[in-house]
Amino acid sequence: MLNPAYKITIANKTIDTTNEPKASTVLDLSVTLDMDTPADRFTIVLGQVNGLKPARDDEAKIELGYADNGGLTQVIGGTVVTVEPGLTTNRVIGYTPASALLRTFVNKTYESKTAGQIVKDLAGVADVDVATAEDGINFPGYVIDGQRSAYHHMQDLAELSGFDLYFNADGELVFEKFIRGKTVHIFEYAKHIVSLDVLRSPPRASAVEAWGESPGGSRGDKAWVWLTRDFSNSKGTAGSGDLKLLLERSPLRTIDAARTAANATLTTIQRRTLRGQLLSVGRPEVKLGDAIRLRDVPDDTLNQLFQVRSITHRITKSSGFITTIEFRSI
Repeated sequence: MLNPAYKITIANKTIDTTNEPKASTVLDLSVTLDMDTPADRFTIVLGQVNGLKPARDDEAKIELGYADNGGLTQVIGGTVVTVEPGLTTNRVIGYTPASALLRTFVNKTYESKTAGQIVKDLAGVADVDVATAEDGINFPGYVIDGQRSAYHHMQDLAELSGFDLYFNADGELVFEKFIRGKTVHIFEYAKHIVSLDVLRSPPRASAVEAWGESPGGSRGDKAWVWLTRDFSNSKGTAGSGDLKLLLERSPLRTIDAARTAANATLTTIQRRTLRGQLLSVGRPEVKLGDAIRLRDVPDDTLNQLFQVRSITHRITKSSGFITTIEFRSI
């Protein structure tokens, strides 16, 4: 029998149920990791007894697993942002360093920088550690305006380059292209899967045309600052068919950038045609950046590889340890 366990470290205090399983005052523990939501979060409901006394800005990390099966795995690192006291419980909420990016606003212009270089610089401004930042599109010029947060500018760069933007379990920023997943986790029907819901939808477009504002490479590298009335030599295209999406973004000032953005947008459209959610017994080893493979599902079209997009871990005294995974096709 598997015995759910966890280790919560906040500031210099720790609750570790592998050492003292009966001493925990945690009534409800949940961790939500989501590529499509700006900030991952953890929520801890504590009984009003002596024990953890978290405060705003305390550093925190949470490890989950089983006391009798392979130990614990860190699932999130972040900072306490609020403590909500009640008569019998305290609710502690914390976020990853994405919250720092959401509070960072700058005005800056970059010349001859890749998307990855811009992301690294913005992360430095927000004092956020970077695990990986691949190059992506090379922009002759890119403007960051202070009307939106650094996080939202990073998200724009990720979408144009066809990259994912998220924080790993150590609280470090990842900006990279998804290929086949860092790790592939197997989920078998009637063995690991408690419930499975799938949504199929038609693609919103079968082709994409990306447009910028300048003649770009068609008039030389220095022409990126010009405006143009003729886009025929600088537009990027991907796919075919009558259902066409027009993508107009001012930073796409070279034909290479426009092509990359068009391909990235079409890939995203295609991947969103098959999405789903599964419920399983606790699987702390599943992380953002990973893939899952379904096996022995009655609908054979689902027995394939999918990208993990969202993970929610929850441990309660009444329901034990469960993991909910949202995924989409690759």
